[in-house]
Amino acid sequence: MGKTTMAAVAALDAAERGHKTLLVSTDPAHSTGDVLAAKLGDQPQLVEDNCWAMEIDPEHEADRYIDGVKERVASAAPPRLLSEVYRQVDIARVAPGAVEAALFDRFTRILENEAEEYDRIVFDTAPTGQTLRLLSLPELMTAWMSGLIKRRKKVKSMAKMWQNVAGSEAIEVNETDPLLSALEDRRGRFHRARLILTDPRKTAFIFVVIPERLPIWETEKAMTALSKHEVPLGGVIVNQVLPSPTNGSVEDPFLTKRRAREAIHLARISKHLGHWPIHCVTLQDSDPVGVEELRKINVQLTPMEAFR
Repeated sequence: MGKTTMAAVAALDAAERGHKTLLVSTDPAHSTGDVLAAKLGDQPQLVEDNCWAMEIDPEHEADRYIDGVKERVASAAPPRLLSEVYRQVDIARVAPGAVEAALFDRFTRILENEAEEYDRIVFDTAPTGQTLRLLSLPELMTAWMSGLIKRRKKVKSMAKMWQNVAGSEAIEVNETDPLLSALEDRRGRFHRARLILTDPRKTAFIFVVIPERLPIWETEKAMTALSKHEVPLGGVIVNQVLPSPTNGSVEDPFLTKRRAREAIHLARISKHLGHWPIHCVTLQDSDPVGVEELRKINVQLTPMEAFR
């Protein structure tokens, strides 16, 4: 629907206005590099003056996260149990939500580590369903991790009590607990990420929709869901709108019917999504690729204050 194109337009616009900008793609399709005509990886690459971009591979992030879990477990679990613990961790890697959790872990690290380096960070997110799951994670994961931390502290306390009772026959309990430290650190990052995501002075989520029935319906549901999670909504871009007919020309009957149907959809967008700024981008005669082509689209988005 053009969300990657619009994210790139937003990032380039911010850079041209003097803001040091980072464009981050979390979409598994990895089309950001194609739109910018640049080769991107999982570290920031300069693509234009004042503008950097990167693409995050969700599957790679999940693998990297699991490797990190294994390293922490190795320093905390008894050697005789490691093989079974590793097996359980590997099972968790393919469990539902594992990729989203790992991706959000990287998401929070970018928000923390890159916030001081860049003035603006633009995220090109995955399709709507995955994005909603991603943005709902701070609340879910914080509560889940709080439960894990509570249980971990209880287990450690019981282990200390047993050590006092059994003396030299008990397993030695280390004062430092890398697993507990990791859980507390992650909970703290998730909490700080939620503060950023729900702060309208720092965050705006912009939807890109085409004037068709199903995309509009999906966007309406998504905007309602994000509002419940208190994520600030910055506006809606209606992409691929048919250009106005040339004066005095005789239009093809097919286009006339398409335009009439489109008018109905645009009216629905105005009625149901008009609480937020709405802007339209006309259908292009070719896919915009490269910085110069993206700048042409930016002319149509000048009123979008959420980009500023």
